[in-house]
Amino acid sequence: MNTDPRIKKIESFLDRFGNLAVESFHYIALFIIGCMVIWSAAHTVYEILTDNHYASIDDILLLFIYLELGAMVGIYFKTNHMPVRFLIYIAITALTRLLISDIQHDHKADLDLLIITGSILVLGFAILIIRFASWKFPSVIKDKYDEKPLAPGKTPRPEDDELA
Repeated sequence: MNTDPRIKKIESFLDRFGNLAVESFHYIALFIIGCMVIWSAAHTVYEILTDNHYASIDDILLLFIYLELGAMVGIYFKTNHMPVRFLIYIAITALTRLLISDIQHDHKADLDLLIITGSILVLGFAILIIRFASWKFPSVIKDKYDEKPLAPGKTPRPEDDELA
């Protein structure tokens, strides 16, 4: 192990530079994803207003998917934590959209409907389990800027990562 102070100084500089590069890429990528969600939602609204002149249930559920994606990006931007529940909510909304579309077009019950509704039920139970587990076994979330853990028993909130 080398104890030369110049090498430690170089290692410290490279470590800080690497962290800055990763953090910068992280925020740039999140910003681009957020812009794409907004662009896609605006395009969908434009198509609804110009082509269809009305919003079908499929269109409304697609807008909910965009809303959930935008909320997920916003929460990730603020807290640096990926809300897995939002991914499950998006999956449930997408499956609901598929279910409604299938019922509207086929007008008959078949095995596909049972599989889709069973999948929605399983995803609903997954959210219940995740919520219970996060309540019963909260993770230790450190302050983004101080590396201090949150106060014991305090529920993490998006504003916990903001500067005071």
